Amino acid sequence: MIRILRQLYEERFLLSELIRMGIRLKYRRSYLGVAWSLIEPLMTTAVLVMVFGTILGNREPSFSLYIICGRIIFSFFSEATKAAGRSIRGNAGMIRKIYVPKYLYPISEVLWHYAVFLISLIVVIPVAVYARVLPTARIWYVIPALLYLLILSLGTGLLLATAQVFFRDTEYLWNVLLMLIMYLCAIFYYPDRLLETPFGVLLRYNPLYCIIMLFRSGVLGMQASGFLFVYPGIASAVILALGAVLFRRRQDSFILYI
Repeated sequence: MIRILRQLYEERFLLSELIRMGIRLKYRRSYLGVAWSLIEPLMTTAVLVMVFGTILGNREPSFSLYIICGRIIFSFFSEATKAAGRSIRGNAGMIRKIYVPKYLYPISEVLWHYAVFLISLIVVIPVAVYARVLPTARIWYVIPALLYLLILSLGTGLLLATAQVFFRDTEYLWNVLLMLIMYLCAIFYYPDRLLETPFGVLLRYNPLYCIIMLFRSGVLGMQASGFLFVYPGIASAVILALGAVLFRRRQDSFILYI
């Protein structure tokens, strides 16, 4: 990890260029540009509130804020990890021609998605105004939540980037797993009843769910347990370490499979 961090610092200019290129390509030929990152979560949240608010009987204004916090975090995690997983195969031509530290590709994919995600967090403000939720002293909870989210996404992205070089079906399997993860993150429902069942362990030890709940606690001004501060941080760090080690050990053989 220390070696990778040192090389990231040495290659910071190239990394920044890859991040800029990713953002430019995403909004190429788009009239709305970055504004779409603000409009899309608002539109999706409105639909989810109308559908699940009606079905589940959650009509309080704060339900919209509850949904958008989970929706925007999961959307970033989903898009960033899928892009990171495709990054090595997607840059096969460049990898064959010139030497560039290979881990820059999945890391840059996660980082430029993270930059856009941070901008999109602005949409939480108008939804909070609509829900009449004022910021409290617990708003600082969002800082560790966002840090854990970045670490978890980087680790998962490195694991997927490695796996998809050797097992192409991993991309399709991950799409299915993301759907399951979405339901296990309590994005559009309150998890109280589920947590009391034997299936509650699937939520309680899902690091992404813990990150979402920590973020929600900060935005909604709710008290968060110590578990939400400790467990997702440890789990994310372990996943990042595993991803970095596996990627580093297998990167020299990528050229034979891409």
